[in-house]
Amino acid sequence: MSHTLYTPSVQRVQRCELAVPGSSPEMFEKAIKSGADFIFLDLEDAVAPDDKLQARKNIIEAINDLDWKSHGITISVRINGLDTQYMVRDIVDLIEQCGEKLETILIPKVGVYADVYMVEAMLNQLEMQQGLKNKIGIEALIETALGMANVEDIARQGTAGRLEALHFGVADYAASNRARTTNIGGLNPDYPGDQWHAALSRMTVACRAFGLRPIDGPFGDIKDPDGYKMAARRSAALGCEGKWAIHPSQVALANEVFTPPLAEVDKAKRILAALKEAASQGKGAAALDGRLIDAASEKMANNVVRAAEAIAAKKS
Repeated sequence: MSHTLYTPSVQRVQRCELAVPGSSPEMFEKAIKSGADFIFLDLEDAVAPDDKLQARKNIIEAINDLDWKSHGITISVRINGLDTQYMVRDIVDLIEQCGEKLETILIPKVGVYADVYMVEAMLNQLEMQQGLKNKIGIEALIETALGMANVEDIARQGTAGRLEALHFGVADYAASNRARTTNIGGLNPDYPGDQWHAALSRMTVACRAFGLRPIDGPFGDIKDPDGYKMAARRSAALGCEGKWAIHPSQVALANEVFTPPLAEVDKAKRILAALKEAASQGKGAAALDGRLIDAASEKMANNVVRAAEAIAAKKS
C-alpha cells in the first residue's frame, strides 16, 4: 500500500439522483415521494433562459418549505454554469436564503479545478457571512472533453476542500467530443461495445484514487427500462455508486441495481467469516466454494457489506 493516502470524503447513500427542473414546482412533491436518495433541483439545462429567475425562487421556496429530511432525501441544486450571468446570484441567493437546509451544490461543465475553487471560495465567504454551521458540499459534472482531460487534477485538488463527488454528464460529453450519437446514454450500434466505458472508467478511477463518489449520469429514453438497467449495471460494475434518473420511473431501477442483492451480501459475509477462521489458524488465505480467497477478497467483501449496511441504515 502506498504511503500516499487520501481520506474518503463525506459518505452518502447515492444510488439514485433524481433531476427535477426548478421551473416545474408541480413536480417537487412527487419527487419527494419517488424513493430517490438524492434530488437535485435544476437551474441549468432543464430551465429555459426566460425562466431562470423564477426557477431560482421556486427552488429556494421548496428547500425552505418542503419536508425533504423525513423522506431520507439529500437535497442538492445544480447551478448555472460559471460562464453565465446567472451563476453568481444562484449561489448568493441560495446560501443567503436557504443555505442552512442545502446539502450540496452541483457545478455543471467543470473543465479545470479552478472552476471548483471559485465556487468553494464563494461558499466559504457566504457561510461565514450567514453564520451557517453546516458545511455545504460540492459535486462536479465532468461533461466536456476539457473536464475529462483534467479529471485527475480536479479530483486530486478538490479532495482537500468541499468536493464530494464527480458525475459523468454523458450528453454534453458526447457533444463536446462530437460523438456520432443523439441518444443520451445509449449505445451506438456502430461501436463494438460501450463507447462510454473508457470515459466513465477514467472518472471512476480518479474518484476512487482521491476519495470521491463516482456517479453515472442520465439515460435519456424513459420508455426503455431495460436499456436503463443495462447502463446502470455497466457503471456499477466499474465502481460507480449510483446513477441519475430523469423521470421518477427510473428511480426504482437505479435503487435495484445499486443495492447489493441479498445473495451477494450473504456471500460477502461468508468470505469474511472464512478469512477470520483462517486467520485464527495462522493462515492468510482460505478456500470457499472451491475458490481461493485472500486479503483482496476481504477488501471486496467489505465493500459489499458496508454498502448494504449504509443502505439499511438509511432505510431505518
